[in-house]
Amino acid sequence: MAFGNGHLLSINDLTAEEVKAVVDLGIAMKADPDAYRSTLAGQTLGMIFMKSSTRTRVSFEVGIYQLGGTGLFLSSRDIQLNRGEPISDTAQVLSRYVDGIMARVFDHSDVEDLAEYGSIPVINGLTDLLHPCQGLADLMTITEVFGDPTGKKFVYVGDGNNMAHSLMFMCSKAGMDFVCISPQGYAMEPEMVELGIEDAQAAGTQMIQSESMEDIEGAHIVYTDVWASMGQEEEQSIRLQDFADFTVDAAAMSRADKDAVFMHCLPAHRGEEVSAEVCDGPQSIIFDQAENRLHAQKAIMAKLMGDL
Repeated sequence: MAFGNGHLLSINDLTAEEVKAVVDLGIAMKADPDAYRSTLAGQTLGMIFMKSSTRTRVSFEVGIYQLGGTGLFLSSRDIQLNRGEPISDTAQVLSRYVDGIMARVFDHSDVEDLAEYGSIPVINGLTDLLHPCQGLADLMTITEVFGDPTGKKFVYVGDGNNMAHSLMFMCSKAGMDFVCISPQGYAMEPEMVELGIEDAQAAGTQMIQSESMEDIEGAHIVYTDVWASMGQEEEQSIRLQDFADFTVDAAAMSRADKDAVFMHCLPAHRGEEVSAEVCDGPQSIIFDQAENRLHAQKAIMAKLMGDL
């Protein structure tokens, strides 16, 4: 069976063995990038961006180049989706031009349709529902810090958004307990929670939703994200009020394990979801995470578009 059934739309679609294989390959590529320079020689990755990005664009474009291929940036102004062309048509046309598609879009159904109607691998670079590339890069970073992540307690503080969903799936695949701490009304999507509970039960791990910062207690990894994601700007003022008691600051980190690390998918708003003291402090590994987007995504592309 092809890796991830031929696509990466959700970490939940991968087996635990496939997740570990991506992490191991990413670590190997980071250690010896020259050994993989021709992995995707002559191949082209079509990169659809309906949402702008720093880390996703740069890491994929640099990553495909380092594997011997080329990245083709396609903004909403460069393709016909915003002018009414069906995704099915776009998927079939791109399949005749490029070797893989990475899409960073709003609706998750868009990446599902690209995968259904195209004939080449599709990578979910982010949707409003899921962000699997970030989750796999984060697991690579955790593995570098702790070695085997099995049995670690992972606590996410913030909106029950696409990041929370992917981290939940990542944790069960890696044998970690997952706690999502959110204000009332900002819990994860029920259908995602249902899948997460199934995953956790199968893996013998815990999946807990909470509204209390006290549940950071004993965490090995404390993670947060912005309170208002792209497309939620109009909700900024109300979210600042609703999330006011959910800042990851020194007091919050003091509840965690003494060797705990702080993680953030960036961009970070210091003074909101995280204090500058924590974000820029000795426990923070946020820039290791950002770097590992490059290496983990090279591994994803190599698995889907190559023969590794």
